[in-house]
Amino acid sequence: MASFLNSSIGKKFLMSLSGLFLISFLLVHLIINSMILFDPSGALFNNAAHFMGNNPIIKVVEPVLAIGFILHILYAGILTLKNQWARPVAYDKQHSGNSSTWTSRNMFVLGALVLIFLVIHISNFFWKIKFTGSELLEEGSVDGVENAYLLVTTFFINWWWIDLVYVIGAVVLGLHLTHAFWAAFQTLGLSDNRWRKRLEFVGWVYTIIVAGGFALIPLWVKISSMIN
Repeated sequence: MASFLNSSIGKKFLMSLSGLFLISFLLVHLIINSMILFDPSGALFNNAAHFMGNNPIIKVVEPVLAIGFILHILYAGILTLKNQWARPVAYDKQHSGNSSTWTSRNMFVLGALVLIFLVIHISNFFWKIKFTGSELLEEGSVDGVENAYLLVTTFFINWWWIDLVYVIGAVVLGLHLTHAFWAAFQTLGLSDNRWRKRLEFVGWVYTIIVAGGFALIPLWVKISSMIN
C-alpha cells in the first residue's frame, strides 16, 4: 500500500480523490453563500453560517478538508515537477499544444492562483468568524448568531477591488475546474472514451454554476447597494 501511494499513480489517485472531495465542498459552500442573494435581511445567511460553524459533523469535516487541500497541493506540485524534469523542453514546445488544452497544461499555475485567492478569502472572512472576531460580527447579532452577513456584505460594498478579486478568483477557479472535474474521474478509473464527453459536459455545467455563482455574489451585493 505504501509503495502504491509513493508511486506516481498513487499520487495521482490521492490528488484526484482529494480533488473530488474539494469539488463537493465547493458546491456546499456556494449553496450557503447564495443565501445572501435571497434574503436582504441577512437572517437566512447568518443562520446557515451559524449552523455550519457549530454543527459537530462540520467540525470533523473541517480538518479533513484542510488535510485534503494540503495533500492536493502537495501532490500537484510533486507531479508537476516530475513531469517537467522528465519531458524534454523542445518536445513540450512542439507537441503539447496539439495534444492537450491550455487549462490542462497550466493546471499548476491555475491552482496556485486559486490558493492565493483562498488565502485572501480566509483572511477576510473565515479567520475572523472562527478566531479573531470583528465588530461587524457583533453588530446586530441575535441569540448568539453572529452577523456574518454584515461582515461579508460590508467588504463587498466598501471595497470595489475586493469584488474584482473575487470575480477574477471565480474565473480562475472555473478554468481549473473545467479540466479537474473529468480528469479526476479518469484517474480513478471511472471514465472511458464513451463517458469522457459526458463527464466533460457535466463538468462544464458544474463549472458554470459554481464559478458563476461565486462571481455573482459580490457583484449582486455591490450593485444592490448602489441601487438602494
